[in-house]
Amino acid sequence: MADAESLAQRLIAADFSRRGGVLQVGGLDLATLAETYGTPFFVYDAALMRRAYRALSEAVAGFAEVDYSVKANPRPDIIRIFADEGAGAEIASGAEYAAALAAGVAPERILFAGPGKSDADIERVVSGGIGEIHLENVEEMARVTAAAARHGRRISVAIRVNPGPDAQGGAMRMGGKPSPFGFDEEELDAVVDRIEAESHLCLVGLHLFAGTQGLSASTLLAQWAYGLRLAARVAARIDRPLDTVDLGGGLGIPYFAGDTALDLDAIRAGIPSLKTMIAVEPGLATARIVLEPGRYLTGPAGLYVARVRAVKHSRGQHFAITDGGMHHHLAASGNLGQIVKRDYPVAAVLDEGDAVHRPWSVVGPLCTPLDILARAALLPDLAAGDLIAVLQSGAYALTASPTGFLSHPLPAEILVDEGRATLIER
Repeated sequence: MADAESLAQRLIAADFSRRGGVLQVGGLDLATLAETYGTPFFVYDAALMRRAYRALSEAVAGFAEVDYSVKANPRPDIIRIFADEGAGAEIASGAEYAAALAAGVAPERILFAGPGKSDADIERVVSGGIGEIHLENVEEMARVTAAAARHGRRISVAIRVNPGPDAQGGAMRMGGKPSPFGFDEEELDAVVDRIEAESHLCLVGLHLFAGTQGLSASTLLAQWAYGLRLAARVAARIDRPLDTVDLGGGLGIPYFAGDTALDLDAIRAGIPSLKTMIAVEPGLATARIVLEPGRYLTGPAGLYVARVRAVKHSRGQHFAITDGGMHHHLAASGNLGQIVKRDYPVAAVLDEGDAVHRPWSVVGPLCTPLDILARAALLPDLAAGDLIAVLQSGAYALTASPTGFLSHPLPAEILVDEGRATLIER
């Protein structure tokens, strides 16, 4: 439990501040935001997102460009922060395509991935313009070909590869096993030949995404090297250079006690060897190498703030019952992919540091035992009216949650930038 407390403290010390014991985001205190916008709410710090983007871009400079994976947080105001930094967008639906366009991303800077693209979404991006469509199965290939033919266009496509087990890594592995994502590596040559036979498709790239929530620099670097070798194989097969090699995202952030942040210095140290690989491969010499992280850019910049409605003590356990819960933040409840449920870092908005901290179960208002935001968060004594904040909440939070469950209201979403708060979604 001390480790859980220290993670929250470390994150606050690194990215936020307190004034008079009150937690602040971007120079604005959360108590004031709660009075202005009501609770619960999400708040995102634009400056922290820019800082994360610039730090990663600098670490991989000369090797890769950094785009933004819209699925992590699809609000146009968020996408625009990265678009203004020069990022393109990776999308997984027609609605995300519309959000990227609304944020000012040029169509040619948008990559469209996802294993079950609908006919309507394919039609939408083919007619509106798209940088690349990443093909994931044979039926999708046929539907993209048909849409391109209807519009008299030749569409740029990439092959998404489900890599072999040597490319596995990250907390959620997406390769090396049977998967709905992409074509198995074993059938890569046949898929390349099939696409090359389609006059309305132009094979320009390869997409490899081996895992997500990766905190090991060595694992990520090894996966990127694996992707470059596969891309070189494709380029040799088609006897021309590739335009794009999308090495995916997968960069993780610390959520739990014992997690260590991704070491960008170690990433930076591994870049020269990857650049050497590219230099000796004619098929990659002019390719645009792309990383498209999501949570790494937005996760640490977001907090979920809820107000305590009641406290109770039950059989030796302290409970704080709040107005927020799993219907807004399923990931923090442990019900989005966790097998062994562990607590996100949670802090009291008002914490002057000198009070005794004890384990609290922070639960939401829903009539289900699954509605738990923290099981043993070390917090000062709480009372009705107090505020708690769930850190690392800028990615895969509201849009990954069952917001209609039990018909509670949606939370506000607030963007803080240069000392100003803006309501971006309710």
